[in-house]
Amino acid sequence: MSPKVSDQILERLRDWDVEYVFGYPGDGINGLLAAWGRADNRPVFVQARHEEMAAFEAVGYAKFAGRTGVCAATSGPGAIHLLNGLYDAKLDHVPVVAIVGQTDRSAMGGSYQQEVDLLSLYKDVAAEYCQMVTVPEQLPNVLDRAMRTAAARRTVTAVIVPADVQELDYSPPEHAFKMVPSSLGSPQWTIVPEPGDLRRAAEVLNSGRKVAMLVGQGARNARRQVEETAERLGAGVAKALLGKDALPDTLPYVTGSIGLLGTRPSYELMRDCDTLLTVGSSFPYTQFLPEFGKARAVQIDLDPFMVGLRYPYEVNLVGDAGRTLDALLPMLVRKEDRHWQRTVCDNTERWWKVMERRAGVEADPINPEYAIHTLDHVLPDDAMLSADSGSAANWYARHLRFRDGIRGSLSGTLATMGPGVPYAIGAKFAHPDRPSIALVGDGAMQMNGLAELITVAKYWQQWEDPRLVVAVLNNRDLNQVTWEMRAMQGAPSFLPSQQLPDVDYAAFARSLGLGAERLDEPGVVPDGWKRALAADRPYVLDLVTDPAVPPIPPHASWSQIQSAAESVLRGDADRAAMVRQGFRAKLQEFLPFLGGRHGRH
Repeated sequence: MSPKVSDQILERLRDWDVEYVFGYPGDGINGLLAAWGRADNRPVFVQARHEEMAAFEAVGYAKFAGRTGVCAATSGPGAIHLLNGLYDAKLDHVPVVAIVGQTDRSAMGGSYQQEVDLLSLYKDVAAEYCQMVTVPEQLPNVLDRAMRTAAARRTVTAVIVPADVQELDYSPPEHAFKMVPSSLGSPQWTIVPEPGDLRRAAEVLNSGRKVAMLVGQGARNARRQVEETAERLGAGVAKALLGKDALPDTLPYVTGSIGLLGTRPSYELMRDCDTLLTVGSSFPYTQFLPEFGKARAVQIDLDPFMVGLRYPYEVNLVGDAGRTLDALLPMLVRKEDRHWQRTVCDNTERWWKVMERRAGVEADPINPEYAIHTLDHVLPDDAMLSADSGSAANWYARHLRFRDGIRGSLSGTLATMGPGVPYAIGAKFAHPDRPSIALVGDGAMQMNGLAELITVAKYWQQWEDPRLVVAVLNNRDLNQVTWEMRAMQGAPSFLPSQQLPDVDYAAFARSLGLGAERLDEPGVVPDGWKRALAADRPYVLDLVTDPAVPPIPPHASWSQIQSAAESVLRGDADRAAMVRQGFRAKLQEFLPFLGGRHGRH
């Protein structure tokens, strides 16, 4: 039997060393599914519960593997379902290729069942490259360009294949007019700025007395250079959330995350510095950067379209982070006065004590800060963490001190609900020999996580290390939005939109053959984490937490706490509990050092 177009697609994916395709079946890709059967399931088709989850799993795989993720879906609704996960990839600059079906060419334009104008639909999310294959000779060029463009641009590309084209006999492009041959491979290249630009950047950085650095995911492979630069400049280093694993939190001058979900010392670092060096980050919240005009600034980014975007940088350096810093370091003069860096280190040390005290504040029944702070003490050295959007991301950002070797990610720019569990699944396929941990709120768990536990149950026995821990912060409330309503609008919680049903997540997990337990008092949390991380199978921890514990941003003022308090007067259902918790949490920042003593106050 002659090979079909669908056979050629899978063969070309194998040529690109694609190991997994995350997807969900449908008749719009029946030809591809038949080809998978003939190809002995190579690359492996990973069946999610929903196309959006397949896209998230491809994103998680790409983030943790450092390779291009691939997802597949049927025509019409399947292709539509992929979009949220694909936008997550696009906005976080992650390479993902989507392969989607389409109705037969003979039916196009006829308002046929499941016919959607996919070229128009995908025009934005796959703006760099989106093509429909209409004749066999277009392959392999279209697929090659999709793979190469996704990797080179760190973005989303799409290949649309009508169902009848999948079934055509494959014939390669000929050596003829209007035929486009192709080749494999994504060449590696290095960009280093011009010497004159490097000298200008060095002048700015050398003139500063109080240097701050902001690093993002673009600095992940430049850890040595970032450390040497911070040491040379006597700088403090804050991390954008997507760069949380770019530099260990064990370095005393690393202030942790920045922004609404960040730390107080990162806020103070930006507030008080006179010079800023940003490396590999497009952090969007300008109110957390130095006041305009107060600090001279230099930016390093690989993408020329992302420089000068968030701050009036004096010098923009386009180049690979590591190579650029290597070229810049010989021009930097070591700062002998270390008073600024010592202040940064002192502020950071104090913050971790504040976090310990905040975790120790009593709550009903479990303080969510305590639940995550406890994980910090037992994190495996090779753990891969994912956090969902919402208040869970606050505790991930503030309470977990990443050591060298720990990886982590979340939906950074899109900040969508629901990727926590599928990210963890994608991470396990990227590194099946490492433990994966997902921190999710109960809203995200009900939206997506429960169904994806079925995916975990389907595949976990294929993983060398079976540990995948899903920790559900079960507070029966869409907590982040509830607190935003209180602090920003001074409005009470609107229960019809915010209140969630109480679900027995542990029982559902056990019904799938997974390990699970429900924890509803603080004393059992430490051992619960230990059991989950020692289990011989994936594990769900249903942590019953207090919705009245506030995710207070690092710059929160007493007036914002007062706004939250005033919402009680407008009829907030949590009444005095959330006022008490808010004042208790904020008070920890103003208490004197307790010598590292941990207690419940």
